[in-house]
Amino acid sequence: MFFKNSICFNMFFFLFLMSMSMMMLMIYFIMNNMVIFLEWEIISFNSIMVKMSILLDWMSLLFMMFVLLISSVVIYYSKSYMSSEKNLNRFIILVLLFVFSMVLLIISPNMISILLGWDGLGLVSYCLVIYYQNIKSYNAGMLTALSNRVGDVLILMVISWMMNYGSWNYIFYLEFMKNDYEMIMVGSMVIMAAMTKSAQIPFSSWLPAAMAAPTPVSALVHSSTLVTAGVYLLIRFNLLLENIYFLKLFLLLSSLTMFMAGISANYEFDLKKIIALSTLSQLGLMMSILSMGMPDLAFFHLLTHAMFKALLFMCAGVIIHMMNDTQDIRFMGGLSSYLPFTFLCMNISNLALCGIPFLAGFYSKDLILEMVSMSNLNMFIYLLYYISTGLTMYYTIRLMMYLMINSNNLISIYNLYDEDYVMLKSMFVLLIMSILSGAMLSWLIFVNPYMIYLPFNMKMMVIYVSILGGLMGYLISSMHIYSMNKFIKTYTLSNFLCLMWFMPSLSTYGVSYMCLFMSQNLLKFIDMGWSELYSGQGMNNILKNYSIFYNFYQMNNFKIYLFSFIIWMLMFLFIMLI
Repeated sequence: MFFKNSICFNMFFFLFLMSMSMMMLMIYFIMNNMVIFLEWEIISFNSIMVKMSILLDWMSLLFMMFVLLISSVVIYYSKSYMSSEKNLNRFIILVLLFVFSMVLLIISPNMISILLGWDGLGLVSYCLVIYYQNIKSYNAGMLTALSNRVGDVLILMVISWMMNYGSWNYIFYLEFMKNDYEMIMVGSMVIMAAMTKSAQIPFSSWLPAAMAAPTPVSALVHSSTLVTAGVYLLIRFNLLLENIYFLKLFLLLSSLTMFMAGISANYEFDLKKIIALSTLSQLGLMMSILSMGMPDLAFFHLLTHAMFKALLFMCAGVIIHMMNDTQDIRFMGGLSSYLPFTFLCMNISNLALCGIPFLAGFYSKDLILEMVSMSNLNMFIYLLYYISTGLTMYYTIRLMMYLMINSNNLISIYNLYDEDYVMLKSMFVLLIMSILSGAMLSWLIFVNPYMIYLPFNMKMMVIYVSILGGLMGYLISSMHIYSMNKFIKTYTLSNFLCLMWFMPSLSTYGVSYMCLFMSQNLLKFIDMGWSELYSGQGMNNILKNYSIFYNFYQMNNFKIYLFSFIIWMLMFLFIMLI
């Protein structure tokens, strides 16, 4: 037990110190406008050199600081949450591998090392999703791994496209080759790879399925590591995005992802899945603002979102832990009396998610929505943005009503207490950051402030839709269990919206059935058919028949020799007569 505690504390201390040192370095780099680029040549083949490159600038250092801070807190939190785990060291090592893969991705300006980090995230995420080792976890892990494999293949295709340039350091080619056809192809494949990793439509179904992982892993995955890898890669490639021909389609898909996740969260009753769908909604927001050419705003929201989303998952972990592993919010209610500090943290993180003024989410979300209002966009995308903002408030208020204010629906009496100080101390760090990080980052990232001029009604649109969404969430969650159920009248529509527009079914059953049918035909007609006939079985039959024939001759049978002699004599006479 001492060793378990010591490894958690040692890793927490090490990662926290690393995070603080990254913060000092980042401030130094920003003040002196510094960039450090390191290269190590691993192998040289003809004119192609495989190099390990490291790029240290204010952006990579700032993101690393956030990743290391959240991972240190999550590991400290795991000391209590995973205390019943027999092999805690294995869990901590897997989390550290996960963090290391993300750090490798952050500091890489080279496609080869990006592939290592990208593939490492996919592989370790599979190991963590199947950690509890049941059928549901295995299915979720396979869906997660195979969805991410699509992105891995696209990154491999980018590497093969970039062989024409003699180097894989993409950072050198972005500026002066952004109008080149090949770099446009590279940008298109990078966008598609980022869509798989950040779970945009049509690859959205793996993200709620990944909730089968332990809650500390969910806090790490959904805040600053796996799902943000695609957004970060596109922020680095943002110069290529100007001339991509399907950028408008990318904007539409990311806006629809935001809308779809917001609606699905309102129909969900699984606590962790509601928070996962809110992550999907925020990822759609980041991707859509990226496609509009504002990478600094996407990066700003990425960092602020990481803090309050990690805190939200940790609060959910405490609730699930205390509720004897129950995740259904219909069995909860009135919990704020038993878990006051947890619900303080949960309220603040939820309000930050909604963009309530002067919390972390407000600074980035409000800025994004006001820039959308100023942009030259059609009405459809504009409405999708604001409806999705209202839906965020909607499912947040609904969740808080079910957990805190509604009557106690506990299926049995549980041991509810709020005295696990290891969890509380780790949550307190993120609580402070969820309050302060928005203001802190807005001073750090934006040297020159955005000048936004809007009419009063458009300026107040965020407030209008938030109030309306919150009111709707309150009304829906206050419906009594015996009153008219919202599902009965519109069962088909509710089913469609609850199941994420049937995307999990399409991406699992649809794709797997199609692939299985194709592979069955290939096996039947190619492997077991033509290739068998003309290679393995065909050669076997020919050699077998010849060997039987020769064996028959070699048995020294007089009749065969006599018969052969007569045939030869007849043939000789026939030739002589001619």
